[in-house]
Amino acid sequence: MPEDSPKTKFAGTRAVLTAYLREAKRYPGSFSIIILSAILMQLANLASPLYLREFFNVLAGVVPAQGANLIGIIIIVGLLLLSNWLMTRVQNITNMRMQSRVMRDLYEQSFHYLLGHSHTFFISNFAGSLTHKVNKFARSFETLMDAFVLQFFPTALFVIGAIIILSLHNIVLGSMLGVWAVLFVLLQFYLSKKRTPYRLERAAADSRITGALADTISNHSAVELFSGKKHEEGIFASLVEVWHRATLRVWYADEFLWGSLGLFFIFINIVLLYGAVIFWQRGELTLGDFVLIQSYLLTAFNQLLGINRELRRFQDAYADASEMVSILNLPHEVMNVPNASKLAVSSASITFSNVGFYFRSAEDPILKDFNLTIPGGQKVALVGPSGAGKSTITRLLLRLYDVKSGSINIDSQNIAGVTLESLHDSISYVPQEPILFHRSLMENIRYGKRDASDEEVMEAAKKAHCHEFISQLPLGYATFVGERGVKLSGGERQRIAIARAILKQSPILMLDEATSSLDSESEALIQDALKILMEGKTVIVIAHRLSTIMNMDRILVLQHGTIVADGTHDALLKSGGLYHKLWSIQAGGFIRDEDEIEPEVDDDDDKEPPSTAQLIK
Repeated sequence: MPEDSPKTKFAGTRAVLTAYLREAKRYPGSFSIIILSAILMQLANLASPLYLREFFNVLAGVVPAQGANLIGIIIIVGLLLLSNWLMTRVQNITNMRMQSRVMRDLYEQSFHYLLGHSHTFFISNFAGSLTHKVNKFARSFETLMDAFVLQFFPTALFVIGAIIILSLHNIVLGSMLGVWAVLFVLLQFYLSKKRTPYRLERAAADSRITGALADTISNHSAVELFSGKKHEEGIFASLVEVWHRATLRVWYADEFLWGSLGLFFIFINIVLLYGAVIFWQRGELTLGDFVLIQSYLLTAFNQLLGINRELRRFQDAYADASEMVSILNLPHEVMNVPNASKLAVSSASITFSNVGFYFRSAEDPILKDFNLTIPGGQKVALVGPSGAGKSTITRLLLRLYDVKSGSINIDSQNIAGVTLESLHDSISYVPQEPILFHRSLMENIRYGKRDASDEEVMEAAKKAHCHEFISQLPLGYATFVGERGVKLSGGERQRIAIARAILKQSPILMLDEATSSLDSESEALIQDALKILMEGKTVIVIAHRLSTIMNMDRILVLQHGTIVADGTHDALLKSGGLYHKLWSIQAGGFIRDEDEIEPEVDDDDDKEPPSTAQLIK
């Protein structure tokens, strides 16, 4: 079914309203006060013209002039205005309290549900877009609620009440007002729908300008170095011109809408006054009735006109909310099964049993009937060309994805049946490109153990050899690292990530090229720290630099999702094959075509790669 079909639109609208009404029902008392206040306010608005009618009838001599009656009417009108003012204050204060609470709940629930989505979800969506959707979802409630409480509902009450009261005085004039009100609303919706394409065109042009700005600013160095200033100015000017034309079309459409509504009001005003004059000449209406008609007509026109102002904001808010509602209605791809147990780790043995996994289709699997057993405390390295399945194995073990078939067990416990939190608490993971929070260094390291003392954090930092550079910073551990840690070098970020893992002290450790961004001196220091970190743990290391995994208990060579070799560094070199080829490429100091590498093994196969100094010689 097309996304813009009537049934889909209705389902989307219902989903948005259901999400908001569900929250509003949590505060039934506040919602009832808001509705009751709106009703009382409109009753006061409807009653005031009735007393003004009597007031002018007395002045016109239709009713015998009695000062007491005039004063009484003035007092009653004043009390009605005062009650309207009081109900407005009660409604506004109650509305503020309820809306702020609901928006707080929406923020928290959106954040909670969003974080529950899978790794696939987050790598398939822009972080900035998701952030924007959460913000718009909570704030859209304010717009939608205000439109309903302050505009749509009160306007409906007043117009219906005015039609009924006017009809009791004169059925013809009341009917004319009713027909005009219906046509007025229909005209607003029709014209608003007609101008929607122009608004979409301007929104698209606005997005293109924003994109061009962001793209050019983020690539300012390239613009400067390639003398592209005039070129970029030309591109930007053309986009602004498109926006300019689209904006004019929107403004012309708005002016046509407002002009049409104004003419419509003039028409009904003249018709009602003409009809009232005829009935006045017949003696069926008084001067006070003219005041009543004008009061109701002007108030109804202003309130109905307000619908046009709110309608656009309402539509924008609904569209904003729909984006987040679709995310909230999207089931979590990876989640705890009912009655999931807590993972209890003793020896930290890991077993992959006939595991199958694929992204696109079963005909293109990454892993197929994959089997692997890692005894507790063993240190295993995964090597192989890109796309061999190394990262997939670690992500499946972390349960960032669920296996399509087979099972993964830790100490004979299927990880699909344990809580995600207990699984992740049992594994320390150091990625190739660590991502840090825009928080202090102390907070970033403490994330590995959030109840750790400052002393424990600094001890972990010393073991990871990042205490040295932290101590040299003006603010030390209180230094903020910037978004995603951009204020630190790659090597410094990795050392912070390693310190975090040292502090966490989980029984299972996974390292994804944890020393790839380090200089030679830092790498030597980190290797010593990693030896301490690995003690007593089950370790899985993904490595491209084979010299860093020579001392692993086992090295698994993967190709096309299959283990093609399993053994120690020395054993794999002597047996030839893919590992020997990879080692020969790196040992040669430069990358050669695999066809040029002889698979035969000579006496020097188990030697370490030559040093830089040897290569220079």
